[in-house]
Amino acid sequence: MEDNKKIESDPSAVLMLQLKDGDESAFDQLVERWQSPLINFFYRSLSSYEQSEDLTQMVFVRLYRAASKYERKAKFSTYLFQIARRLLINEFRRSQRKPLDSWDPSELNAVTSGQDHQKYSEIEEAFEQCLHKLPEKQRTAILLLKQQELSYQEIANVMEANESAVKTWIFRARQFLKQELKDLV
Repeated sequence: MEDNKKIESDPSAVLMLQLKDGDESAFDQLVERWQSPLINFFYRSLSSYEQSEDLTQMVFVRLYRAASKYERKAKFSTYLFQIARRLLINEFRRSQRKPLDSWDPSELNAVTSGQDHQKYSEIEEAFEQCLHKLPEKQRTAILLLKQQELSYQEIANVMEANESAVKTWIFRARQFLKQELKDLV
């Protein structure tokens, strides 16, 4: 009974189990629910909207192919971002290059005064550059914590590490970002 409550409290896990049972509409709902968070996750690491969309699509392809073997052992978001992280690592290994663009298309709609917008753009650009200076594990951990709002334990599961390592990576990432951005904030 308790296991059913855990599953019901995670709507995406319910959808994944429905997909496992052959309900194709469940997959559409998963895509709709997780497309933007995945694109944002990839974008923060790659600064390329096109690459982010491509990797997001690859996550969904892998998710669909793995549906028949899916077993709920953790939150669905942990399972999903574990797939995403593996693809991101593969992309870094494949490309071995750093992106040049540092703007997020979703932020173009922000309405601010000219001076505020310029300051915001400077901070955002500096933040993006600092993110790319972080080691992969620190960058992934801080993005999963802040952007995807995963717990330390969930991040540990995604990154296949222990919770104390995740805490260390996040602490070091915060210290680095604080030091690098102190003059702008």
